Amino acid sequence: MRTETPPTVRLEDYRPSDHLIDRVELDVRLDPHDTRVTATLALRPNPAGRAGAPLVLDGDDLTLLALELDGQAPAPDAVRADASGLTLHRPPQRPFTLRIETRLDPTANTRLMGLYRSNGVYCTQCEADGFRRITYFLDRPDVLSVYTTRIEAEREAAPVLLGNGNPVEAGTVPGTDRHYAVWHDPLPKPAYLFALVGGRLDRVAKPFTTMEGRAVEIAVYVEPGKADRAAYALDAVERSMAWDETAFGRAYDLDLFNVVAVSDFNMGAMENKGLNIFNDKYVLASPETATDGDYAAIEAIIAHEYFHNWSGNRVTCRDWFQLCLKEGLTVFRDQEFSSDMRSRAVHRIAEVRNLRARQFPEDAGPLAHPVRPKQYAEINNFYTATVYEKGAEIVRMLRTLIGETAFRAGMDRYFADNDGTAATVEDFLKAFEAVTGRDLSRFAEWYERPGTPRVAVSGSYDPAARTYRLAFRQTRPGAGADAPPLVIPIGLGLVGPDGPLDGPLAPPFAERVEDGVFVLETAEDAVTFENVAAEPVPSLFRAFSAPVRVESPLDDAARLTLLRHDPDSFNRWEAAQRIALGLMTAQVRDETAGDAGADDFVVALGAFLDAEALRDPAFAAQVLALPSEGDLADEIGTEIDPDAIFAARRDLRRRLGTGLRERLLSLREALAEPEGTPFSPDAAAAGRRALRNAALDLIAAADPEAGTALAQAQIAQATNMTDRLAGLAALALVPGEAREAALSAFAERYANEPLVLDKWFAIQAMIPEDGTVERIRRLQGHPAFANTNPNRVRSLVGSFSLANPTQFNRADGAGYALVAETVLALDGTNPQVAARLMTAFGPWRRLEPVRRAAAESALRRIAATPGLSRDVTDIGTRSLAG
Repeated sequence: MRTETPPTVRLEDYRPSDHLIDRVELDVRLDPHDTRVTATLALRPNPAGRAGAPLVLDGDDLTLLALELDGQAPAPDAVRADASGLTLHRPPQRPFTLRIETRLDPTANTRLMGLYRSNGVYCTQCEADGFRRITYFLDRPDVLSVYTTRIEAEREAAPVLLGNGNPVEAGTVPGTDRHYAVWHDPLPKPAYLFALVGGRLDRVAKPFTTMEGRAVEIAVYVEPGKADRAAYALDAVERSMAWDETAFGRAYDLDLFNVVAVSDFNMGAMENKGLNIFNDKYVLASPETATDGDYAAIEAIIAHEYFHNWSGNRVTCRDWFQLCLKEGLTVFRDQEFSSDMRSRAVHRIAEVRNLRARQFPEDAGPLAHPVRPKQYAEINNFYTATVYEKGAEIVRMLRTLIGETAFRAGMDRYFADNDGTAATVEDFLKAFEAVTGRDLSRFAEWYERPGTPRVAVSGSYDPAARTYRLAFRQTRPGAGADAPPLVIPIGLGLVGPDGPLDGPLAPPFAERVEDGVFVLETAEDAVTFENVAAEPVPSLFRAFSAPVRVESPLDDAARLTLLRHDPDSFNRWEAAQRIALGLMTAQVRDETAGDAGADDFVVALGAFLDAEALRDPAFAAQVLALPSEGDLADEIGTEIDPDAIFAARRDLRRRLGTGLRERLLSLREALAEPEGTPFSPDAAAAGRRALRNAALDLIAAADPEAGTALAQAQIAQATNMTDRLAGLAALALVPGEAREAALSAFAERYANEPLVLDKWFAIQAMIPEDGTVERIRRLQGHPAFANTNPNRVRSLVGSFSLANPTQFNRADGAGYALVAETVLALDGTNPQVAARLMTAFGPWRRLEPVRRAAAESALRRIAATPGLSRDVTDIGTRSLAG
């Protein structure tokens, strides 16, 4: 259960299982404290394994009640079993059957891994290694089995009984108040995709017919009384199914697709075959309780888990080192879906914001690791931004390199070649090599090494020859002198003072730029454009064509040209971001230097708003949103002073709010919805709300009194949670009675809405004031707060540590102490959540000396605590060693 030194698992040590399990028959008799699980396993020696090897089954906190081998109890000396595993020393060298009976206490399972009980609902979470908490098993992803599951429970307590696959039988247990349901999944799957649910649940459903003509029933199950909040999730499932058929040719393969929402869940959701289990925050939505961001997240995560049906379930991963094979690929797929459902340009900006906020710092800190790690001590700690988001960027680069047609052909080939198997990254790339004839071995290097590459760019114009030369040099921090260069696709274009230089009449031309992409494959290279009439501004890495840091020679005048004229929306946004970063960085390094150029920036943003705000409010809202404090810290790199960064960002927000005040007020009026307009979560309506609320934020920054009045009026008039919460967020930044009154009224209004209270906790956790640590301590004693609910912990302590840099990084160490205490309090009950909280310490070595010492002290306090879980020990060890 607990260990001081987690054992290291290495990719190079992988070998196939010595045994296979062809069929699994489970009989699960649910009880709050005394659940009995009988597993009948049809095993055989694996021809690829070691002949005569013992059978070693995984276990975790199990109580063994009975064991039979081919119907007989094995001799006492033939088997060893304890809570952490079962070994059959001399298994038959032929097919054989094991019957194993275990006892579980779902109510006591606060780790929320394996089978547990959440608000009276039985549910499971088995990824990565939770199935071993249900029965002894070969709990590894390369052992695929066909499952038949009988679930039994008291009818009153659990009228709904759900399992993987299709229902085959149901009935009552004679002479009792219990009933049962039998589910059969005809498609082999690894144990981590097993699921069951039992409880009192409401249901909404609709039919769907696949492109192959299969009739499918889609159903969403939620807590009683919340069925009216499941409609958007149900619609998102239907749209995901239809999109995957069109975009990837993938049809659903069972008769039912069930989604279940539970309130206690460590992750966002889980793609169990035919029975997806979700954290309810990613299912439940109504205008009164969910923001536009919530609707977008529900749509994306519903799609993500559904898309796993092929990229993860039908083709699973051979071992956990290949986690990016299912997660990175599926993130790419859900990003493409969301882009098609909403604004592709705006969604791409949001993707890059997320990557830079989460993955770039991870790459630069002690928890850095390759997209495909080479070793791990606790696999739960590798569900990271690097695996998910950077993994998705690698897939995107591959598509850029080979083109959309070849990419689709490669995906078809990958699914066809690997259907029903446990695959590797090499299997994935081999499919694209097969359809293109290209050698992708160099491209595969993206999977193998940590760190964010840097690409330095310089440009030179020859007016006599009418040529423009761009030179590129790539470096990889920490990669070593012998590390081969990466293959980096660079989206390129040239922009002049009046617009893009790619018109139909004699546009610039470069031989090595195809479809606007230049491929950098060596440490240094260059490309020359011909027929360039005047010195251009280069538009680099359009659509963020590679996850790199760009060292560009562009000055603010050139960036303003891109903001005005670049046809690439991402680079227009990026130009504004880079100007803002430069202004704030200058202030951090020299308190007066930041004034230079700020007025020009205000004027440029004003012109941008005049031209674009009403045409594309969502994009305008992104341009108005300044880089975060984390972005600025990442830009500065070392000796980070969070207070100085906060001051620089606060001052630039004030300057923008002051200079743009009249435009912002006018936009708020122009974008207001007429009274009686029904709420819509679609992209257009959400974009209008986003810009109105971005305007409110800047107005309040410049004039707190005016901002307070606007925010109070918005809260009073709001007809949806997006506007109400934006008003509360603006008020939360202005100390005084108005803030406290608004917070109290919000809590009273939503006292019976857990997901809304999570937002209330989070807003207070992010207040950048000295009193926030004590506020959080008080809130930890609030009747609605519970350490046993991961959403509540993440909303309060997680929001504080990740989104309140000045208070988490207080020079006196009080912020670090608060998080350390929470980690230690959680470790004994839910080590997975505790370990996730610890990752906030990642950038500690880059802080200035006083904070660095305080953060290290907190980390060492955690690490020195006896009996830590593997999860927390792993994060602590890596954080201190990095």
